[in-house]
Amino acid sequence: MATALASRLSPEPFAFAPPPVRPRPVRRIRDDAEALAVAREVAAGLAEGAARRDRERILPHDELEEISDAGLFAITVPKEFGGAGVRAGTVARVIAILAGADGSLGQIPQNHFFLLEGLRLQGTPEQKRFFYDRILQGERIFNALSERGTKTAQDHATRLTRTGEGFELNGRKFYSTGVLFAHWIGVVANDEAGVGTLAFVPKDAPGITVIDDWTGFGQRTTGSGSTVVDHVAVHPFSVIPFKAIFDLPTGMGPFAQIMHAAVEQGIAEAALATAIHFVRHHTRPWKDSGLDRAADDPYIVSAVGEMKIRTDAAGALLDRAGPLVDAARATPDEANVAAASIAVAEAKVATTEAALLVSSKLIELAGSSATLSEHGLDRFWRNARTHTVHDPIRWKYRYIGDYWLNGLNPPRHGAI
Repeated sequence: MATALASRLSPEPFAFAPPPVRPRPVRRIRDDAEALAVAREVAAGLAEGAARRDRERILPHDELEEISDAGLFAITVPKEFGGAGVRAGTVARVIAILAGADGSLGQIPQNHFFLLEGLRLQGTPEQKRFFYDRILQGERIFNALSERGTKTAQDHATRLTRTGEGFELNGRKFYSTGVLFAHWIGVVANDEAGVGTLAFVPKDAPGITVIDDWTGFGQRTTGSGSTVVDHVAVHPFSVIPFKAIFDLPTGMGPFAQIMHAAVEQGIAEAALATAIHFVRHHTRPWKDSGLDRAADDPYIVSAVGEMKIRTDAAGALLDRAGPLVDAARATPDEANVAAASIAVAEAKVATTEAALLVSSKLIELAGSSATLSEHGLDRFWRNARTHTVHDPIRWKYRYIGDYWLNGLNPPRHGAI
């Protein structure tokens, strides 16, 4: 496999012609500050239709194009390849900003950036030049990673097998977040030796079927349905090692997880802002309080104080973790990767609990009228609850405790 991956069988990177380049102008973001400013600008427009998209399950095709046009899907392309190469904390904040506008839209970029990080870690210079250039032109690469029916969500029955000078993919994936909106699909599969690989294939390649069968009660418009690969031809140029990303210490795990924590932080912050607005302008005081405004109710005031503290504390842990992830990516030794993984795990626990608390309290404090479907306030809790079961925080408590109490490093994989 190693020889095949390194081979250059053709001056063209694919045995078949690559799909046409996305024919729309794309902003070229240059640095961290610009990435954050653009994210805030884009998010303001995305927030306007979020409740309706969730309520009617309107898939955000146009919204994804807006994010691409703004250059936000290219912010992790390294500077030497023409991108902004922003810090991990900036990636997290961009995702939190988008998630605050729409929890589903906030989750979609996570796997795109995860796959680009795999390319950075294991891609050849030629692979990086080709795929980074496509990303800079606004294209999106989403995942076909997890499967149903295997022992764990991290096990893979999908296979990449040799066919002459190339390869062939066969299998079925689920939880393919964003795949409905992809230009490219990153498919994780085992080769004949059982070694994990990652193949980047065009979404419209013959043999690929994308099915809109996601029925989750939250994150309803993430496009997290099934992807079927049936005798899909794959050129060696588009395959990179996947297992190797975790064989040695790398920053992949904490980088993946800080983005998940950011989704929850964005939901918590948006739910808090919504709760404050609703209580100020719509909630009626309880009759026994003797008050004219619900915002003067001492129990509501106290609850909002708790919500604010929990949200800000989670955000502080998220911001603290960013530089540690950068250190792990720059100098990926055992100590740096473990420190980053634990810091991100602490942020992930805090953001999970903040998102669930605040989104639930939003309904409680806002009152009965807050349950009306036209307000769409339940989407914050449904989105938070759905996203937070991506990986269990009960195990993060255990990893954190073992690290600080017993000096044990956490395992190396994409969920820690």
